[in-house]
Amino acid sequence: MRKLRTTGLVAVLLASGTALAWANGIGTFANGVAAANPATGSPANVYSTDFHAVAVVTGTDPLENPSGAIVQFGHLSSGANTEPDENTYLTMPGLLGPASATGFDYGSHFLFQGHENAGNLAYVTRINLDVTDALHRITLLTPVGADGLTHFSRIDGSTFNPNTNSLFVTQEGGGADGGVVEISLGYPATITTHYGRIGRCGLEGIHVDNKGRIYLVEDSGGTSVSVDPNDINGATKRARQPNSYIFRFVPEDRNNISAGGLLQALQVSVNGDALTFGGTSAQNAFDDVWSQDQLDLHSGMSFPTRWVKVHSTEEDGTADFDCNLAARAAGATPFKRPENGVFKPDGLFQTFFFTITGDTDKRSGDVAGLQSRGAYGGIFELDLDNSQNKGSIHLFALGDADHNSFDNITFGDSQTLLVAEDRGDTLHDQLNKLDSLWAYPLNGNAPLRVVAQGRDVSATPPASEDNEVTGIHVSNGTPTISSQFGTPNNLTNARGFFTQQHGDNTIYELIHN
Repeated sequence: MRKLRTTGLVAVLLASGTALAWANGIGTFANGVAAANPATGSPANVYSTDFHAVAVVTGTDPLENPSGAIVQFGHLSSGANTEPDENTYLTMPGLLGPASATGFDYGSHFLFQGHENAGNLAYVTRINLDVTDALHRITLLTPVGADGLTHFSRIDGSTFNPNTNSLFVTQEGGGADGGVVEISLGYPATITTHYGRIGRCGLEGIHVDNKGRIYLVEDSGGTSVSVDPNDINGATKRARQPNSYIFRFVPEDRNNISAGGLLQALQVSVNGDALTFGGTSAQNAFDDVWSQDQLDLHSGMSFPTRWVKVHSTEEDGTADFDCNLAARAAGATPFKRPENGVFKPDGLFQTFFFTITGDTDKRSGDVAGLQSRGAYGGIFELDLDNSQNKGSIHLFALGDADHNSFDNITFGDSQTLLVAEDRGDTLHDQLNKLDSLWAYPLNGNAPLRVVAQGRDVSATPPASEDNEVTGIHVSNGTPTISSQFGTPNNLTNARGFFTQQHGDNTIYELIHN
């Protein structure tokens, strides 16, 4: 039986004494912040003494090419907050922009992000990191159409595909508001949707492996059920039925995703049988939440996995389809709100870590039988065999009151996961803790709090939602296949970025002291 890492309340935490070279990430992780910021007032961010942060852009910074209601980096002309989320860093000289015709040089270092804004006004921006002129610092890649809309909603994840030389972003809205969009790096950008090849559901994390296959992490919240295992009709219904899937798209032509391919989803066998969605009735949802299989899945024990077919372009065509319902019908295994994933940066693409956010509610998380079933979230490790088609899965870390609601994830160095929390306003108030960014060593040592997220005045209730620490991304931005994200080469002289979402919508660069 595999020993499961659990995490209790901590003071200043010390990781291993192993010093990791700067060539292997963004520096060493040796010290931690003692506690999260309380959910009162407007405290400043608190950083580990290993790091400090420099603001890259903020929400009120202008776009060089405003379009319709999209005029600032993180706010619409109405003042609405657009929620910039995941970041993708690229080093690529020669990218063009609106002022290229005048000879303007946009440099060679760029940071891309999607904005979660709904109402068909989500968009993608590119920060030109070498540009100091505020009027050309930020470029809009997805302008509105003649109707004043982008026709994208809640763009969340992003990644660079070195095979297609393009950016891929995901939309986290469920059903017809979800799906994958490909954006060329030229200007103006060519935009291609892949709704009939990869499907439409609440997709967030997206990554490309060494064979050009696209891994996707879905977050679709499930039905809420009673936190009392003995009363299906209990008044407190805060535990959610697992209802989200881990996908893999195998393209027919890795250089041309429009050629179609095979969409698969992960299936886990627990105690000899595939763990599947139990059904849509109230009894089905209750039974799924409280099942022995869910307890075992979150125990740290290892279970076999395989990929099951969800949709084939060749056999099923290119009409839009709901990838959540298709995965359910295919007998894939649902998880409790997965958010994002990352490959271990060893270049093998056989170890994939992904987070689950859980129920984001103390009324569920504090119930022992639910916490042990992932109510406070957790981190899974998927280990694939040499064929990368079968493997095993186990829970790497189980959430608790101090470490929970895990969202974005990346590697800070080859042996340290950086994991961001997304507790949400309800859990912030219930536990009186704002979000944190954690460093989890792979060697089993205790995690370190790298950032205790503060709260902008503009994000202090009732003015807005609390800030969320998100978009954590560490990479040197190399766009080649041999140095793509997930390889050791990609960590050499890397840079680290994160987004302080909501409120001022500031993006920071995390710099080692």
